[in-house]
Amino acid sequence: MEKIGFLGLGAMGIPMARNIRQGGYPLAVYNRTAERAQPLLAEGVELCATPRELAGRSEVVVIMVTGPDDLLAVVGGSDGVAAGLTKGKVVINMSTVSPCAVEAAAGLVRASGAEFVDAPVSGSVKPAEQAALVILAGADSTVLKRVTPLLRTMGREVVHCGGVGAGTGMKLVLNLMLGNMMQTLAEGMNMGRGFGLDPNAVLYALAGGAMAAPMYQVKGKAIVEGNFVRQFPLHLMFKDLNLVLEAAGRLHIPLPQTAATRECFNGAMARGLRDEDMAAVVKVLEGLTGKTLCR
Repeated sequence: MEKIGFLGLGAMGIPMARNIRQGGYPLAVYNRTAERAQPLLAEGVELCATPRELAGRSEVVVIMVTGPDDLLAVVGGSDGVAAGLTKGKVVINMSTVSPCAVEAAAGLVRASGAEFVDAPVSGSVKPAEQAALVILAGADSTVLKRVTPLLRTMGREVVHCGGVGAGTGMKLVLNLMLGNMMQTLAEGMNMGRGFGLDPNAVLYALAGGAMAAPMYQVKGKAIVEGNFVRQFPLHLMFKDLNLVLEAAGRLHIPLPQTAATRECFNGAMARGLRDEDMAAVVKVLEGLTGKTLCR
């Protein structure tokens, strides 16, 4: 089996890397904070000192970092991934970044003679742990066919969205909708409290109609219980909404509702809620009304 290099061992990266290893692939890893790799090293995974070394020792490199600047930092430079690539290797970016960053990273990779796959994921920590992510792939069909068995160790479905860049476009569309759904749920539950409704009754009514969605039930239950342990960190949703609006600005696509949602998340950031789950955006509304939804 091809040797895999995995770069970026955050909350999503560790379970994704572990699933690759459990899928039978030889695995090496790199992380800017080497201590994050310790749980994997105990399982027989190799640790590399630089992204360049990782790329040199791997046939396929998977990248899972936070944002556009992080992606370009680990791909470019004298010690970056691109510097360790040769013809026939593949780099898969699974981070949620900007279309511009994908284009730039793909250019660096292709200049080294390697192939680039744009494959961000839909799903948070629990689906990552369960290898149940939905992988949104933008790539040449031949290259994607080669890496699909690897991707399936991390996800339950691989959606071919088009060429390089299409995966990131799809991810931004989905997170646009996810952020707005979260905001709608928070506003609806807050309005229900204003009417004196039991928040659990609101969720029960939602589950029985056309607006039934697992996300509403999971995040609604978290709000009722006051449990904001992060599954999808609020600061990452804020980052993604900014990426959406930046891309929309370049394309001259108006997103008035998303802009308003971004500002509510901006308020949550100002309140120091960045490391709580995105459902904590409801606290901004609670602060405005003086009413709390949790039991």
